[in-house]
Amino acid sequence: MPRDNRTHPMNGRVLICAGSDSGGGAGIQADIKTVTALGCFAATAITALTSQNTKGVFNVLDIPTSFLRQQMTVVLEDIGADVIKTGMLHNAEVIRTISNTLESLGDSSSLVIDPVMVAKGGHSLLQTSAIDALKNELIHKAHVLTPNIPEAEVLAGIEITSVDDMRRAGECLLDMGPKSVLIKGGHLKDDTLTDILLTQSEEKLYSSPRLKTVHTHGTGCTLASAIAAGIAQGLEVQIATERARKYVFEAIRTAPGLGAGHGPLNHAHTIGKMAK
Repeated sequence: MPRDNRTHPMNGRVLICAGSDSGGGAGIQADIKTVTALGCFAATAITALTSQNTKGVFNVLDIPTSFLRQQMTVVLEDIGADVIKTGMLHNAEVIRTISNTLESLGDSSSLVIDPVMVAKGGHSLLQTSAIDALKNELIHKAHVLTPNIPEAEVLAGIEITSVDDMRRAGECLLDMGPKSVLIKGGHLKDDTLTDILLTQSEEKLYSSPRLKTVHTHGTGCTLASAIAAGIAQGLEVQIATERARKYVFEAIRTAPGLGAGHGPLNHAHTIGKMAK
């Protein structure tokens, strides 16, 4: 696979396979902004189009899987990727297409899977029938799996009400084959937000103060893409996760306050600092 000069200031290539968010706060738009703001090159293979804003998702338009496969193929055969990051994979056919495409190309890129199931406003973004496909076709290939608590509950079949429960669920998910699992603890109601990263050999807890704000649309997409950017730049998963969490914290803290619902983050805060 072709590889760019890694001494270029923009080093690391991330191919994002995810749905488009017309409101710009989550999905492929958040992914591109994040990867770019952290100094990587972002390419895309769009899985679906959504009509949404800060108040919710109003419609979803499928992209033909033959076109999804073509998007992935032409990018990987020409530009290449150090990391492939997945987001909204809304049905089993999409999941199988991504898995089969990677296998047929013999692609060796690291895979970061954000198992997007529900939008911030509550709209389902993953068909129930696709959950088994996600478990059987893709999760075992992941370098990093990044579920939030509701997603981890569905995938692991465990109710999560504490950090200990997060740990148990993470261990169950590790048994499915990914190299590492980051369970995000934002759905717990503690004033301190705790995430837990598990690998086969170690465990690491990350904690930060909870920011009391409604402007959190796209936090999951943003965190997973920030981790993907770090891995593409050669960081170990623990360091990539730590940097990603700091990036997301600042993006929430400086959110522009747009919209009447769950507003978007300030993905460009790193660029703003550079411009001063």
